[in-house]
Amino acid sequence: MTTFDFMGVRRIAAAISIVLVIVAIGAIALRGISFGLDFTGGALVEVGFPQPTDPTEIRLTLEENGLANAIVQNYGAETDLIIRIPPVTGVDQSDLGARILSVLREIDPAVDQRRSEFVGPAVGEELTENGGLAMLVALFAVMVYIMLRFTGKFAVGAVTALAHDVILTVGAFALFGWTFNLAELAAVLAVIGYSLNDTIVVSDRIRENFRGVRRGTPVEIINQSLNQTLARTLVTSLTTLMVLLALLFAGGEQISGFATALTVGVVIGTYSSIYVAANVLLAMNITKQDLALPEKEDLAETP
Repeated sequence: MTTFDFMGVRRIAAAISIVLVIVAIGAIALRGISFGLDFTGGALVEVGFPQPTDPTEIRLTLEENGLANAIVQNYGAETDLIIRIPPVTGVDQSDLGARILSVLREIDPAVDQRRSEFVGPAVGEELTENGGLAMLVALFAVMVYIMLRFTGKFAVGAVTALAHDVILTVGAFALFGWTFNLAELAAVLAVIGYSLNDTIVVSDRIRENFRGVRRGTPVEIINQSLNQTLARTLVTSLTTLMVLLALLFAGGEQISGFATALTVGVVIGTYSSIYVAANVLLAMNITKQDLALPEKEDLAETP
């Protein structure tokens, strides 16, 4: 078993977490989240050209034809393009995909349409509200579950760690301008589940050691618990990251955002299960008395 002094640098870790959370909140407040078509509404068209095509030229051509703010990217081969465009004023939104295709066929009549989708603004607004509500409900349910399984102090630590993970993951999308769609929202919810699982494993070991270890300060017991679960944490995180990196680099444009959100979330979640949840327990002065088993009442009848 390793003997790393994790809690020896807990104040440095706490300072790093606070700075990162402030930067993430600042990015969300100042830069905003770059919501995709799932939330804003608009059209998405996938096309294939007979020869390699420059996305920048296609974007400029669309803009010249009244279709501004289009996002044009290659996916897969250099001949394949995916075009995302928000609602355009003065244009029948349900015909937006057909208009995009018409402009592209003026460039090359042989262009092949692979997919065309449209999401209305009303649907996008509803998805935004439901997505935010889903994250709040998930965090509340986690707090109730941890309180029932452990104690209130563990619940505060777990929810703090989960909120830390969600804020930093969403903040990364705001900071780097990555597009946030329903797939990315699903990834954030998956991060909550992943981080919760890791936090419960660590919390369970901390509880057992507080009850079973006769000597040792809270810092020493938490350090021992973290070292005992370190191998399991690293193996789980590294195997998960291997799959996510494969999806990120070989999965294509359609799932790159999902894989990016999960990759960021898994790294942050592994860190938070060690330094955020445990740090909160020490900040709240966790003691052996908090986790002591209730004494059984003597039900034997006295003569």
